[in-house]
Amino acid sequence: MWRRVPGADDGRVTEIITGLFMSPLEILALLSALALVVARWLPPAARPRTTVAAGAVFVLSVLVLGVTGLRWQLLPVLAGAALALPFALAPLLRRRTGRPGWRARWWLAVPGSLACAGLVAAGPVAAWAFPVPVFPEPTGEFAVGTRVLQWTDPQRPETFTPDPDDRRTVVVQLWYPARQSPAGTPRAQYLGRTQDEARTVSAALARGVGLPGFLVDGVPHARSRSVFDAPVAGGGGRFPVVLFSPGSGGVRTQNTAWAEELASHGYLVAALDHPYDSAAVVLADGRTVTTETSSSGDADQDEQLAAGWTAVRAADLGFVLTQLDGLDRAGSDDPLTGRLDTGRAAVTGHSMGGAAALQAARQDRRFRAVVDLDGFPHGPASPALDRPALALTQALTGATDARYLPRLTEALAAGTATSYRLTVPGAAHLSFMDGPLYLPPVPAIVGSLGRARSPRVVAGATLAFLDATLRDRPGDLARALSAYGSLTVRSPGGGH
Repeated sequence: MWRRVPGADDGRVTEIITGLFMSPLEILALLSALALVVARWLPPAARPRTTVAAGAVFVLSVLVLGVTGLRWQLLPVLAGAALALPFALAPLLRRRTGRPGWRARWWLAVPGSLACAGLVAAGPVAAWAFPVPVFPEPTGEFAVGTRVLQWTDPQRPETFTPDPDDRRTVVVQLWYPARQSPAGTPRAQYLGRTQDEARTVSAALARGVGLPGFLVDGVPHARSRSVFDAPVAGGGGRFPVVLFSPGSGGVRTQNTAWAEELASHGYLVAALDHPYDSAAVVLADGRTVTTETSSSGDADQDEQLAAGWTAVRAADLGFVLTQLDGLDRAGSDDPLTGRLDTGRAAVTGHSMGGAAALQAARQDRRFRAVVDLDGFPHGPASPALDRPALALTQALTGATDARYLPRLTEALAAGTATSYRLTVPGAAHLSFMDGPLYLPPVPAIVGSLGRARSPRVVAGATLAFLDATLRDRPGDLARALSAYGSLTVRSPGGGH
C-alpha cells in the first residue's frame, strides 16, 4: 500500500510504502544494491547484464538522492553496495582488457556476500525503526486548519529569568474545524511553522532524551493532516475549546495526531509551548528559548520543583483561555471571532502537562472538564476537583513509580464530581503522544498498540469523554470508555 508523505518546504511530496517507510527512489537503490550482491551467484550468461544494469541504476539513484536528500538510513545500503561493487565489476573489467576473468572462490564469496547483504538489509530496518512519520487521516466530518499565536501576559513576570521587566510569554498552536482545501494544498509542517523551526525543535527533543539527533532527522520532514491558516468551517456553529499542556520538556506539537482528530470532530484545540520548560520554543522575534528545568537528583527537592513548574503551567493555561475568550469577542476581524465557545472548555495535558491540567481545573472554574494523559499529579490536592475528570494511564508494572497510582487515586478521590480512570492495555507512557509514529516500535518505549492504533485509542477515549461533558451528548459514558481499556469510575462521595 502506498501513502503520500509531504516533503520539504517547497511542497515536494515523497511517496513511501506503508510499513517500510522508504521512497520509491530509496527502494530502487536498495534493490539495485542487492542485485550487485547476488550477481556473483547468477549463471555466467546473466552476470554481465545484471551487473551493468544494477550498477547504473544504483549510481543514478544515489546521485538523485544526493540532490533531493539522502537519509542516514540508506548509509548501510551504500556501504553494502560499495563493498560488493568492486567484486561485481572486476570480472567485466578484466575481460574488457583481454585478461582472464577472475572470481573469488565460493568459500570466500559466501561470507562476503552475506556481510554485504546484511548491510543492505540494515537500510530498510533502520527506515522502519526511525521513519518519517505518517499521520493518520482524521475521521471527523471537518477538515482541519492550524495557526500559531504568541501572547504575553502583562500581569505575570517571567520567573525563569532575572530581568524584573520580563513578562511571561507563551506560544500557542490552534487546530480548528476548517473548510476543505483544494487538492494539492501543502499540509502543515510538523514540529514547527518552517522546516528550520522543526529541525531546531527535533534536535532539542533528541538532546532531551539522550538520543543522537540524526536518528530522528526524518521527523522534521513530516507534514501533518492540517493546513496552515485554512478558512474556518462554515455554518456559524461554535466550537468547544480544549487546551493542552505537553509533558516535561515536551512541545506544543507533540500530540498533533490527537489534536487533529479532535478538531475534525468540531473542537478547537489550543496546545501550549511553555518557555524554559518545553525543549525549544521559537519566538516571533526569532529567538529560541530552550529548557531550564532539570532534575536535582533528590526526590524531595524534585517534587518541590515539579510543583512549582506545574503551577506556572496551570497559570499559562488560564491565561490562554482568557486570550481565546478575547479572540472570540465581537468587534474583532479574526476568522475565529464568534466561533469559540469558551463557556464549554476542557483542560488537558500529557505527563507533567496532565498534572498542570488538574491544577488548572482546580483553580479556574471556567474549565468544565479535565483530561490527564498519564500524568503524575504534582502540587496541592486542594481545593477539591469539582468537575468531571478522565485519567488515561498505561498498565502499571514493576518499573512504575510506586507513588503514581496512590497519588492519582488521591487526586481523583478528593473530587466532588465523577471521575474516570482508564487503564489502556498495551500502552506505554509515550503511547499518549505522537511518539509511536516515529520511534522504534519497542513495547517498553511506545507500547504495543501499534503506530496507527495508538493515536486512535487515545483520541477515541478523549472524544467520548468530551462529547459527554462538554456537549452533553446522551449515552453511557462508562460503557463507551470501557471499549478502550479497564475502567474505574468514582462517583461523588467516594462511591465506585
